[in-house]
Amino acid sequence: MIAHNFEYTVATSLGEAVNLLQKHGGRAKIVAGGHSLIPMMKLRLAAPEFLIDIGRIPELSYVNKENGKIRIGALTTHYVIETSDAVARGCHALADAAGLIGDVQVRNKGTIGGSLSHADPAADYPASILALDATIVALGPKGERQIPASKFFVDMLTTALEPNEIVREIQIPLRSGRTGSAYLKMAQKASGFAICGAAAVVELDGSGRLSNVGIGITGVGNHAFRATDTEKALNGQKPAPDLLKKACESAGKGIIALDDIHASANYRLDLARVFSRRALEAAIERAG
Repeated sequence: MIAHNFEYTVATSLGEAVNLLQKHGGRAKIVAGGHSLIPMMKLRLAAPEFLIDIGRIPELSYVNKENGKIRIGALTTHYVIETSDAVARGCHALADAAGLIGDVQVRNKGTIGGSLSHADPAADYPASILALDATIVALGPKGERQIPASKFFVDMLTTALEPNEIVREIQIPLRSGRTGSAYLKMAQKASGFAICGAAAVVELDGSGRLSNVGIGITGVGNHAFRATDTEKALNGQKPAPDLLKKACESAGKGIIALDDIHASANYRLDLARVFSRRALEAAIERAG
């Protein structure tokens, strides 16, 4: 299908983009890489009257390590995140996720800010963003606002962003000591989207016990979520195969799973248990 007619403008700064959003109200959409919005426009699931292109604002593409955090600009491409040494050392799960998105062309053009703002329930980044306790920094007419990842993903294709806010940066706190993280998924073969994806982050204390365990799951429910019951069951314990398997039985507890042509609800919940355990095993190996 062909998208509805729209007007197109290129913003030269994030402030200008926010002003344009405010000017046009709900009739405008932000576009950067375009891999989330343009397909929806072609299917006429979205029909903005104005497109505001922020893809040419150079100061929004970066990966910096400072003040105990990894800071990633909203326009940083999946490929840059996949190949960043700082990301691989500090939050390997995010590099794993970036490397599993789409194909080479998508990874060279798509951006982390656009992916998070779109909040596709089968997207890869949200699981890692949740497990890593990231913070999303948004800019709007009232200035900057920091949104914890735990409050960012609200529902299918819905985030905590206000109508005139734009994601500016993602901040991930660095952990000290023996830390490991990983992201694994079962992909839908045609699209590459996650039928189930799980990210795990662990720390090992001096005695080898687990602490600060974080587990994020995507592809299963209407939006990505934390497996909090599994996290609680593992904190303070020494990792062992039986412990991991038992703890991960509650990975999808309380979640109403998606049910479609790709996978049934029960199958997705079973995948959540399996991939949570596998992601934990990979994270523990990296921490050790």
